[in-house]
This record gives sequence, structure tokens and C-alpha cells, in this order.
Amino acid sequence: MDAFYASVELLRYPQLKGKAVVIGGGRRRVDEAIRNLPEGGTLADIPVEDFPLLKDYTGRGVITTATYPARQFGVGSAMGLMKAAKLCPQAIILPVDFDEYRRYSRAFKKIILEVAPLMEDRGVDEVYIDFTDVPGGQREGGRSLARLLQKAIFDATGLTCSIGVAPNKLIAKMASEFNKPNGISIVYEDDLEKLIWPLPCRKVNGIGPKADEKLKRFGIETVGQLAARDRDWLIANFGKATGAWMHEVSWGRDDRPVVTESEPVSMSRETTFDRDLHAVRDRAELGAIFTRLCEQLAADLQRKGYVGKTIGIKLRYDDFRIATRDQTIDRFTDDAKTIRQTGGLCLKRVPLERPLRLLGVRVGTLAKAGSPEALAPAATGTHRAAAEPVATTASLF
Repeated sequence: MDAFYASVELLRYPQLKGKAVVIGGGRRRVDEAIRNLPEGGTLADIPVEDFPLLKDYTGRGVITTATYPARQFGVGSAMGLMKAAKLCPQAIILPVDFDEYRRYSRAFKKIILEVAPLMEDRGVDEVYIDFTDVPGGQREGGRSLARLLQKAIFDATGLTCSIGVAPNKLIAKMASEFNKPNGISIVYEDDLEKLIWPLPCRKVNGIGPKADEKLKRFGIETVGQLAARDRDWLIANFGKATGAWMHEVSWGRDDRPVVTESEPVSMSRETTFDRDLHAVRDRAELGAIFTRLCEQLAADLQRKGYVGKTIGIKLRYDDFRIATRDQTIDRFTDDAKTIRQTGGLCLKRVPLERPLRLLGVRVGTLAKAGSPEALAPAATGTHRAAAEPVATTASLF
């Protein structure tokens, strides 16, 4: 999907189309103020000048996504909002609304499944689709069906998407970025040298910043330069698995199937605070946030039909260090109170003297609700999943 979160917001606020907009941080008083509409007014009636600007933002939040006009200033996902304000101070800032994004995500995926039932869900805004046996799927190299999907999604949701069609998932992923927004890119096997080899290595899904930096130290900057290296040389310098994988992907080889059913390992909810919070001074606020996260996570489990028995917490301190703890309970659950209570026990085992930037909660060891595993009799007692020392804390939220 094209700038998915931002595009959903533009459906709500069409007056912001064509403008630099970033989505990030939590809801603020100024966001609530612009929604105090006169009777009969709509969100589309809010004057553009009433929206908060990025230059006035203060806090520790990060950008979730940005409209294409904002991206032209170097603003992008995962960038700190304060840093982005220096690059594009005139951008309008809107808070994240994950409930609305998930609603639209379910809507566009439902449309795809009606046309092409072999779909692999890759998150809120991306899927892989196997066109092989779909009627008309091979017409024009797949372009005909891609156009049909784009039109069906736009007609139902008002959102655009970009589609890459290729012999495998590796190249399809890369091709989907070629003609954004609202583009279709077809890559055949014979197009490897012309379309894929000139690309930077970072365009390969799986080559991260550290690997890319190491490749550059060897003078390897493009996929073509990577393909020119001997397989044994890559294995010698990057390890057996990674080196062999780099050789394969540089030649466009990827035999991974489209997986229609994949069981999640865990589910989680977390939030980054606009300001650092302390377990003593901000105990009530932290407690309310933690309770809300547990309730949201329980709702996620119930909506997706899962239960879990390993409950964990995640903290990021003001110095960016991260602490995690988890505990396994004796029976599977999707209950918010149980998650909150067990998460609270985990919190007793972490230092809470330093201010906090982030708080998260996770449920793992998942099973389908109602499955024999989930309904099995509870084990006797409870046990910790890891043997960490218990920390002494002055206060607990």
C-alpha cells in the first residue's frame, strides 16, 4: 500500500492532499482541539491552518510514515520527530490511529482474497500474492490482474497500492518499489541484468545496514557487483549461510512459496512516551498506560483467535538500554486482567530507578483458542521462563 497510514488519514482529512504530512507520536491536546467541530461540521471542514505543525512538536516520538511531499525533504519512517522538524518544519503532524489502519488493512486484504486466494500476509500494509493459477493471472505478464486488483482496492477503500510482478517473492518485493505511488512493475527472468543488478545492495530485502556497510568496504555497492563475486568468496567473508544466500539473491534466485497460513510466535503492544516517565513520580500515568496496553493486547488475541501462556514486558530507559522479562503461567489466556497481573510480576524483576522512554507487553507460547493444546489441563504451579535475579525496586506501577 502507498504511504498507507498517511493515505488513510487523507481519506479522513482530504483537505491535506498534496501537503507534507507526517504521522507519529501519541494523541495530544492540540489534536483533540481541532476535532471540536461546530454542529453539522465534518473533519473535512477543518481549515488547513488549524492543524498542528511539526515545528511546534516537542517530545520523543518517531515518524510512523509520511506523505510523499514530506518525503521529498528527507523525512521518513522511524525518524525522530524532533529531527524531522528540522528538515520539514512546515509539515503537518497527525497522531497514529492503529485501529483505523487495521480496519482498512482487513478491507483491502479481503478484496485481494476474493480475486487471488493464495495470499501471504506480510503485515498491516503488504502482502505477497501467487498469480500462477488465477484465471487471467498470466495475461500481459500479470499486468492485467494487477490493474484489476488496484481498481478493486481503490473503488472499495479509496486507497492506492503499488504492485511488483515477478517470478519470485524476492524480485516482486523489489519491483513493488519501482513505480510508487499507484504503479505496476513487471520483471521477467531476462530483466535481471537490466533492472535488478544496477540497484544498491540495500534494496535486497534482508541486506541490512551493517551488511551493506561491510559490502561497501569490499567495493560492492550494487546487486550486480555482488553477483560478480565468487560464491566461495562470499561464504569466506560473510559465513556459510549468509554468503550462500547473498550469492543466490544476487542472481535473482528465490524458491520460497507464498505461505497462506502462518502461526504467529507472539503478539505484543508497546508505546513510546512523548516525555520520559518515572515509576515513582509518574506511577499513576504509567499504570494507566500499562493497563491500556494489556487491554489492547487481549483484544488483539481475542480478535485473531489466539491464547498464550508466556507473558512478558519490555522497557526502554532514557539511556536507550532495553530490559525484558517474561513469565509462563499454568494455563493459556487471552484475559486482560491476567495479562496485567502477570506483567506486573515481571515488572517487579526489573530496575525502575531510571526514567522510561517506552513500555511494552507481549504474550507468547500461542495456541489457537479452543484447540486441544489450549484446553489441556493446567500444569501444577507456575514457573519463570528465565532465571533472572529479582531486582529490588522502590515502587511499582
